[in-house]
Amino acid sequence: MKDRIEEYILRLVERSTPEKTAWNLEKIREGKPVTWNYIDGCMLTALLSLTEITGDFRYAAFAERVTDHFVREDGSILTFVPEKQQLDDFNEGRVLFPVYSMTGKEKYRKAAEMLHRTLAGQPRTTEGSFWHKKIYPNQVWLDGIYMAQPFEAMYQLTFGNGNVSDILKQVRIVREKMRNPVTGLYYHGYDASRTAFWADPETGLSGCVWLRALGWFFMALADLAEILPYGEERTEIAGIFSDLAENVARFADSETGLYWQVVDQGNREGNYLESSGSSMIACGMLKGVRLGLLDRKYSDLAEKTFGTLSGRLTWKDGEPELGGICLVAGLGPEDNRRRDGSFEYYISEPVVANDAKGVAPFALCYTEIRRAEKGRHSIIPDP
Repeated sequence: MKDRIEEYILRLVERSTPEKTAWNLEKIREGKPVTWNYIDGCMLTALLSLTEITGDFRYAAFAERVTDHFVREDGSILTFVPEKQQLDDFNEGRVLFPVYSMTGKEKYRKAAEMLHRTLAGQPRTTEGSFWHKKIYPNQVWLDGIYMAQPFEAMYQLTFGNGNVSDILKQVRIVREKMRNPVTGLYYHGYDASRTAFWADPETGLSGCVWLRALGWFFMALADLAEILPYGEERTEIAGIFSDLAENVARFADSETGLYWQVVDQGNREGNYLESSGSSMIACGMLKGVRLGLLDRKYSDLAEKTFGTLSGRLTWKDGEPELGGICLVAGLGPEDNRRRDGSFEYYISEPVVANDAKGVAPFALCYTEIRRAEKGRHSIIPDP
């Protein structure tokens, strides 16, 4: 299975260029070239992790090739539009730090500083949370934590003054406003103005717990716990992470270890066991065990999840496919009322294969499993 997984990722790399990546299905379907975006950012992060754990530099070489293509000598970034003020655009920025370390090219440091300055100007809710995007005023989406906060943590600890208090503030507000106190799970969105058509007029919350939004948040907490130095901020992040691990584990499918597209609505007609969010939860659990934040039982559950996901990796017409991936889901905007945060909406979005939003966390899950091999038998399942 090791060879099959690594061959799978390398096949995708070989079919990709900086202008057209094989795993960015949204751009492929639009017939448009790749931009600086969170989808490719996720995949580049996974490729760098694969080189670290396998020693195969082909993964990192492609990540550096893409980054070099987008980052100009003055630190500006091709296709990046600061005026859009969207948190998604900061996720790819996290690759700047390892690529800078690999190459020593000053343009990557300059680009990181430019993104940091841009993020500082992101509009905020009255509570202090970043708006998810300029086109979504006063809205906080769960995935926004993943998109911006690990980048900001890496910046502060690499080029900044080490102040991570605002990072904790962003997470703390999400926990306060978006966590269901009964289930311990988090809703996809929160509108501080309580005026969005999808928002509850009393709470400002969207109606469902969408798996991938929860997965982004869970991975963000695990990443922050790894990035931040020991101290009060890391301790609080770790506590929020451990609480979510305990609660989301209760919703794992007992047979497969996978998680439902709408997490807490199980076998409701139309619901399905989704690959990307399941990979994210499993990856976070494995990292949490490695960091000493979670009990070994979470590793056992994550291994079960990964085993099922590995079974979804099949070969079709000589090419590998990882299926069961929700292509995209969101809330609004006002002129797109189909995206209303309802159960019916989440199960209506296309389900695809080989999209990076599923492939990247699957690959990261694999690297966590490889890290866990040291000192004990392999936990990678046989084909």
